[in-house]
Amino acid sequence: MPTGAMLGIVLKIVSVMVFIAMSAIIKGAEGVPVGQLVFFRSFFALIPIFILLGFQGELIAGFRTSRFTSHVLRGILGTTGMFLVFFGLTRLPLPEATTINYATPLFIVIFSAVFLRERIRLFRWSAVVVGLVGVVIIMWPRLTVFSGDLSNLGPQTEGAIAAFAASMTAAAAMLTVRSLVRTESSATIVIYFSLVSSVLGLISIPLLGWVPLSLEQTLLLVCAGIAGGVGQILLTESYRHAEITTIAPFEYSSMLLSIIIGFVVFSEIPTIEMLIGGTIVTAAGIFIIYREHRLGLERQHVRKVSSPA
Repeated sequence: MPTGAMLGIVLKIVSVMVFIAMSAIIKGAEGVPVGQLVFFRSFFALIPIFILLGFQGELIAGFRTSRFTSHVLRGILGTTGMFLVFFGLTRLPLPEATTINYATPLFIVIFSAVFLRERIRLFRWSAVVVGLVGVVIIMWPRLTVFSGDLSNLGPQTEGAIAAFAASMTAAAAMLTVRSLVRTESSATIVIYFSLVSSVLGLISIPLLGWVPLSLEQTLLLVCAGIAGGVGQILLTESYRHAEITTIAPFEYSSMLLSIIIGFVVFSEIPTIEMLIGGTIVTAAGIFIIYREHRLGLERQHVRKVSSPA
């Protein structure tokens, strides 16, 4: 049995596999409104989460919070991102929808500088610029918006724009999570996010509609929701066994997995732009993670040196 950091890495990779499988199910749900997909993904994700907390004796404690408004804000931001991600998944090849989402860490750096006034050094700014260039390369074949005809963007153009916007809302949601984790448990954050997104999925019915599902479709979407909950548990557990800077780079294994599943299940062949852009944005993301790790070590050294004997 792997121990320590290796166990954390294994849990992270398995969580990535589970999330890619969930994305494939969502992508295959043709004709189902996005709000309905969001509801199934969020509501049934609570099943494995409640089961785990029940075994741990923490189910009641998971609902205790003094920051309900912050949870609602995080839920609204995260659910908006989920709507956009699912919209993109239904209109783009799986590998493209996956790799465009790699822009999220880039926007976290940008938003941290703009809204939190964090000091971002030249190396990280350079990585952000390079990473965004990679994202543009991935999206370029879909960006018919630059042809000048805005009245007929086409589904893949809409999907690319939605996936890109999703990375921005996801980054904003992650900044709220940074604040929440100071006082709230992981279980509380996950529970309230799932509850808020379930409610927002239902509220979308008058606007986006709701369609009757076959038994097979229902079971698949329930499985997608359960997979989302299991993936969240695995992800959370991975961070208990290793530092985030050790685990985070393995998020990019999703590019290879999405290419394999996209080819096998949906007969999707990755474009050269996706491969080149995906490689660039992956390298930029890993560099940012590396710089965060180095800066963290430097800050620890400064605190150690400056602390009284």
